Amino acid sequence: MLRVGQRAHEIGVRMALGALPSTIGKMIVSRGLGLTGLGVGIGLMLSGIMAPMISTVLYGVRPLDPEVFLGVPLILMVVALLASYISGSSA
Repeated sequence: MLRVGQRAHEIGVRMALGALPSTIGKMIVSRGLGLTGLGVGIGLMLSGIMAPMISTVLYGVRPLDPEVFLGVPLILMVVALLASYISGSSA
């Protein structure tokens, strides 16, 4: 996967052909959130499958605790949104 800095040439060509900076930013944010969403989805499925196996090592939380299953992916998505937005605005 290429980082924004590694795609500088492509972004420059797009802007030379008339792409607006806001369009480039949206492209970067949507790509970042799409990949993060895919990772969060796969992680939720795997953690749901693995939860019974790790229940013996958990302390103070149930294996399928809804707050954890909703809170952690939400935090990850917000961090990915901020990181993508910052990368997109500096491109």
